Amino acid sequence: MSSAETPSHAAGFSAASGSAPAASGSAPAASGSAQSGSLLLRNVRPWGGAAQDILIEDGRIASLTPAGPVPASAEAVPEIDGRGLLAIPGLVNAHAHVDKSWWGLPWQSYGGEPGTDGRIRHERAERDGLGIPSVGITRTVLERMVAQGTTAIRSHVDVDLGLGLRGIEAVRQAAAEYAGALELQIVAFPQDGVLRRPGVMSLLKDALQAGAESIGGLDPATIDRDPVGQIDGIMEIAGEAEAGVDIHLHDPAELGVFQIELVCERVERFGLQGKVNIAHGFAVAQVDAGRRGELLSRMGELGMSMTTVAPPRMGAQQLPMRELEKAGVRLGLGTDGIRDLWSPYGTGDIMGIAWQFSRAGGWVRDEDLTQVVRLASSDGAWAVGRDDHDLVVGGRGDVVLADAENPMDLLVRGPARELVVGAGRILHQREGQ
Repeated sequence: MSSAETPSHAAGFSAASGSAPAASGSAPAASGSAQSGSLLLRNVRPWGGAAQDILIEDGRIASLTPAGPVPASAEAVPEIDGRGLLAIPGLVNAHAHVDKSWWGLPWQSYGGEPGTDGRIRHERAERDGLGIPSVGITRTVLERMVAQGTTAIRSHVDVDLGLGLRGIEAVRQAAAEYAGALELQIVAFPQDGVLRRPGVMSLLKDALQAGAESIGGLDPATIDRDPVGQIDGIMEIAGEAEAGVDIHLHDPAELGVFQIELVCERVERFGLQGKVNIAHGFAVAQVDAGRRGELLSRMGELGMSMTTVAPPRMGAQQLPMRELEKAGVRLGLGTDGIRDLWSPYGTGDIMGIAWQFSRAGGWVRDEDLTQVVRLASSDGAWAVGRDDHDLVVGGRGDVVLADAENPMDLLVRGPARELVVGAGRILHQREGQ
């Protein structure tokens, strides 16, 4: 459906008397009285349903009522007339790399050798000359993500012998500019390997002490060539610190499944139930249904999760959404790298990844398309440690408004996000609106 075929619900926003609308464009935090984390969004359609007024107080949704007169309790609260726009919860980016983009710098031509290890070497050779990582670069990436509706992010941030913890410090500083309206959790990511670089294990421990919520790993069999050693080391550190684990695993088919099985064994050994995620995990989609069913059942029992960046290929690399759901394996969507030394692609729009996941996976029915939107929003709450994340009383006041008929239309057509609210603060308002 084209934009011309969809009725426009809003020609623009208007603020009621006494309220303070946000400035056009994106900013770390809204100005004026919206800084309080209280806001009334009038005449919006949660998940495409009937028009309602959403009252946010102190960063949480206080009430949802049929659109109508302003309740007495909300008379002093800044308000926005949503003009019938679709409302969904803030988007959750469950797998990002906000520390290593060149967005905002002159165009960087793709270079280096192919393959994971070749890309790692190229990045290490070029990043210092580009000033990566930095607060400024991360700020640019976050601004673009927020403008497209993201209000919560799990980001892998490189830690290695050349960087130490500088990347984590830069990301923390950039995220702090949002004063809590944008939630960001960090995975300390040993991109250059773990065991093959003596000293990295100690860095991972230091990263957790510095406030990282999780530690990562990378292709234990093909990068460190010691799957048992890498997995044992990472899981033991996380178990002692009661932290999370989020492992990049690109290895295919039986090799990949073997490593996931090793992870499952260590989840139980080190008491990490509910704290371990497998990123990418293409192997799950590449083994036969019986083998996959047994593996997913085990992962579900252990409270494990998976994240995908939906590589734009049909079939063998797309994670089976409904099979994971049936097994109790949580799934999240992520943008991966954005205009970095690995690839010039990426816009920061998690709805673009959701579209890609749906298209490549062959999802076409309304209930499936809606579920994909939920993966990108409400059902992604686990990635940032939330028990719930939806347009319900008590939920965090993260709301995205878009000119779309329903969630399916939002997904397949990808209209601009008109307004983005984080914890009751206006983070983005589309220019000209």
